Amino acid sequence: MPKLDPNILHHPAVVDELQKRASDAQLRIADRITGFAGSMHFVYIHAFLFALWMLVFEKSPWPTLTLIVSLEAIFLSTFVMIGQNRQASFQQAKADSDYKDVNTLLVENTDLTRAVHKLTEDVHESLLGDATTPTSTPTSEPGPRGRGAR
Repeated sequence: MPKLDPNILHHPAVVDELQKRASDAQLRIADRITGFAGSMHFVYIHAFLFALWMLVFEKSPWPTLTLIVSLEAIFLSTFVMIGQNRQASFQQAKADSDYKDVNTLLVENTDLTRAVHKLTEDVHESLLGDATTPTSTPTSEPGPRGRGAR
């Protein structure tokens, strides 16, 4: 199971998922099995054990070895599916969290844009003495433009 670096800010969904996995004994066991089964040590040990079995313990066509390998494949594929289901659940939790964060930022951005627009109207009114803004309907009266012009 991966450890998080405490010096780096992590996504809340990542922290929640790791805490959930650390608190459940079955998930910890599945993580250790899939971690080992996905390593080169697993490959080397199996290559050695299969060669030893074929040379020492059983004559060809190795029916017991075939049975053992088939059962192992069933269990390993189950652990792979468990891992994929957990990864899909984690991705969904992260996507939900990201969506909530983006919507919060959108509301804040909208509020800030409205505040800037209001400030722009206030500055425009104080400088030009009327309530029209550059986004309002333009007047037909040509006049000087620029800072401090009235």
